[in-house]
Amino acid sequence: MAAENAPGYFDHARHEILPFLPADCSRVLELGCSSGATLREIQKQRAVERSEGIELFPEAAERAAQVFDRVFNESLDDFDFDARLPGERFDLILALDVLEHLVDPWNVVRAVSKRLAPSGVLIVTLPNIRHKSVVQDLVFRNEFRYQDAGILDRTHLRFFVRRTAIELCESGGLVVTECATTKKLKKTRKLLSILTRGWSDDFYSQQFILIARPPANPDASPEPMGRDESAGSATS
Repeated sequence: MAAENAPGYFDHARHEILPFLPADCSRVLELGCSSGATLREIQKQRAVERSEGIELFPEAAERAAQVFDRVFNESLDDFDFDARLPGERFDLILALDVLEHLVDPWNVVRAVSKRLAPSGVLIVTLPNIRHKSVVQDLVFRNEFRYQDAGILDRTHLRFFVRRTAIELCESGGLVVTECATTKKLKKTRKLLSILTRGWSDDFYSQQFILIARPPANPDASPEPMGRDESAGSATS
């Protein structure tokens, strides 16, 4: 069964991104907004004056319309941002576990980057293909099998490690200021992290949370963030 057919799939609020919210969330755009559960949680913490969502699945889009001011029931791969959101600027743009499902996520990131307010924030979550569950099967079992959900969800078209996830988020001219994960390292893994100078951390990180902002100097090219330069180095 595909993940989107599982009960409650569209009702999952993404609480892990709440600590990364900017102070100003007046104007919000969510890509792949599901039923609007995450926006409901944001509204409990921030004043949201205008909200727009884009959602592929009709049932979820219909329910999201009860939360958002406007919802587009369209595919992100085909969405015309210039025609649908002309001149719009947002303080917060969310792309939570959605870009990996797209044919050309780089094109979408470039489009939304232009619509971020000067002090705005883009929050992206992406699965980590370098997680130990994938690496172990690939290296020791010669296995790479798609699944109904998770990192190898059969609907995932694109796969990322930390560096390429950062490159994706910066492909529209933004700068990634933080690349975090959702779990803390266990005691033994902390020792391994010290011994490998952090090289092993991503083996235990299922997901990246990336925070991207417009550059302080818009005329300067963003300096790509290397793994060790992350302001929010992994806390797997």
